[in-house]
Amino acid sequence: MNIQASMCRLRALEMEDLEVMYRWENDTELWRVSGTTAPFSRHSLMRLIEEQQYDIYATRQLRLVVEAECDGQSKAVGAVDLFEFDPQNRRAGVGVVIDKAFRRQGLAEDALRAVERYVGEVLHLNQLWCSVTEDNVASLALFRNLGYEECGRRKEWILTPDGALDEILLQKLLR
Repeated sequence: MNIQASMCRLRALEMEDLEVMYRWENDTELWRVSGTTAPFSRHSLMRLIEEQQYDIYATRQLRLVVEAECDGQSKAVGAVDLFEFDPQNRRAGVGVVIDKAFRRQGLAEDALRAVERYVGEVLHLNQLWCSVTEDNVASLALFRNLGYEECGRRKEWILTPDGALDEILLQKLLR
């Protein structure tokens, strides 16, 4: 499956993505936004990739690789996750990560727009939602620019070495 965007394409996970996923999942700077508290092994990531062969209706989640042209070659530059997929209520959570070397090029926005088309046209979802800590200015701007609206705030929800942060809940109705 490939989902074409204007600057990138989204595709299913493949075993060749193991090393880049290992790097992203074990980047401690990303742990707070992903809810990770311990390193991932290559073995557990291989199992994750293998499980992606199953339908989102069975697993209730889906990871798509963001792929872009770099020096004439397609390269994995990020990932978009759909999680807590709820077909009955026609919604899912969404998250995006772009490799540090490829940030600030519009790839996250392009990938999210493509995901919105996919979940609307293929999965028939009505809404996407996400949660972002109050200090993640870039992510808040990204989602707000795409039309996500704040629908809630969890006070002092995320504990950091510098203190507790609020978690902002955002949602976008796709109709």
